[in-house]
Formats: sequence, C-alpha cells, structure tokens
Amino acid sequence: MSESTSTGSLERYLGNTLREIRLKHGLTIADVATLANISRGMLSKIENAQTATSLETLSRLAQALGVSLATLFKSYDVPSGSAQLVPKGDGMEVVRRGTKRGHTYHLLSYGQGPTKTFEPFLITIDHESETFPIFEHPGTEFIYMLEGSIEYRHGQHTYVLNPGDALTFDGEVPHGPERMIQCPIRFLSILMYPNPA
Repeated sequence: MSESTSTGSLERYLGNTLREIRLKHGLTIADVATLANISRGMLSKIENAQTATSLETLSRLAQALGVSLATLFKSYDVPSGSAQLVPKGDGMEVVRRGTKRGHTYHLLSYGQGPTKTFEPFLITIDHESETFPIFEHPGTEFIYMLEGSIEYRHGQHTYVLNPGDALTFDGEVPHGPERMIQCPIRFLSILMYPNPA
C-alpha cells in the first residue's frame, strides 16, 4: 500500500469514527466544532475525509466528544482475523486408528490450509476393548481429561489420568491407552505439529 493510499484510508477512518461518536451522543457539527474551537466547515471536511488534520485538532475533537485520543484509533488497522466456531456436537467425526475398537474421534477444527499446525480432537471411548492402538507422529501432543479414568502409556512410563488431569508429551515416542479404568472416557487430544523448514 502506498503512503498516499494509507493516508487517505486513515482520513476516511478518522472521519467515519468522529461522525459515529458525534451522532451516538446526539451532537451536531456546530456543537462539536464550538467545543473543539474549530470551524464547522473544517469539522465537516474532516468527517468527510476531505482534509488531513493535526494531532492537536484531533485531541481537541476527542475531548469535545468525551473520548480519549486512543479511542479514536482503537479499531484502525486491526487485522480482521479468522476464527472458526464448531458448535457443540458438530465436530467432524473422523476415522483414526482405534475407531473400530470403540474409539470415536471428533475433529474440532479443520480447513487450516495446506500446512496443518495443530489438530484438536475430542476422543470418546465408550467401552473397554481388548487391544489398544499405539500411536507415533511428529510434534507434541497435549491430553486433557474430561470424563472417566484411563491409564495412558508414553514410552516406558504409564500415567493414570482422571478428569482435570493434563499430559503433554513428544508424539514421536510410542503412546496410547494402556488400560481403561472407568468408562465412558472423554478427553481432548491436541496434536501440535512442528513448523515446516
């Protein structure tokens, strides 16, 4: 973006912001101009982005409107962001190792583009199964227990996890459920993948 385009954008933003605040308080251009000690014509030009203004004038306008100078800029150049809401029960059910053994996987975020940075799953185990899958994957895994009780293996060690317990580990070390202690079992499993080189 060129400097002149950027400046014009700022003038439009400030003009719209000043007008919105003025109208919100039920003030006329004459009211605000008098309080800020500037001409009505000047305020009209500022609101319509037809002129640039000094910080001193902006400060007087902010004071006349009963807001801080920072308030005038609070929404300027803020990234629009991108959030994904997955309502309760709407996670995409996916097939993973262990699905045939009574494990249900709901992916809670998807469509991240060509490079996945993480995968959050809600995993439900409704009944004990005779054999348990062993997992290995790049990155780090974080587990947070919501319901039930499970003994979980990571390499040479096992950990008993109850509601509220959290376990973080290296995904490349073999890991997986060792023993179901109390079903049903529900936990969040968040896989964080390494950044591609």
